[in-house]
Amino acid sequence: MARREHSLKELRAKLKAKGIAPELIDTVTTRLANECLQSDQRFTESYLHSRIQKGYGPSRLEQELYERGIDEQLVQSCLENLAIDWMEILASVRSKKFRQALPVGYSEQARESRFLQYRGFTTEQIRHFYKNKKNDDE
Repeated sequence: MARREHSLKELRAKLKAKGIAPELIDTVTTRLANECLQSDQRFTESYLHSRIQKGYGPSRLEQELYERGIDEQLVQSCLENLAIDWMEILASVRSKKFRQALPVGYSEQARESRFLQYRGFTTEQIRHFYKNKKNDDE
């Protein structure tokens, strides 16, 4: 816990893997939460900042946080409070990966779109990006 924040689910899994009794795990995690040493809110905020810096989109971030046991309302609340320009991040991720101008053919655009979807950007965001870029080029 000294190196990074942990979600409650992650912390429970780590303690269980060490062979600690379930009753003790409950006691310890409750105490840590009461003393504000473990917070899913802090974990979520820290995790989002870290992954956004690496160029991941909202869909992927939501899924990763759900897998780590974070409540949907908390995820949505934290994402809304960040006030992130996802189009700017999408453009940055795309230019870093592909470096050239907009794709000429459909197959090339489809390849780029699949990559961006893998990174967690929605189909709507990707379409909006290409539509705006094509309009800017005209």
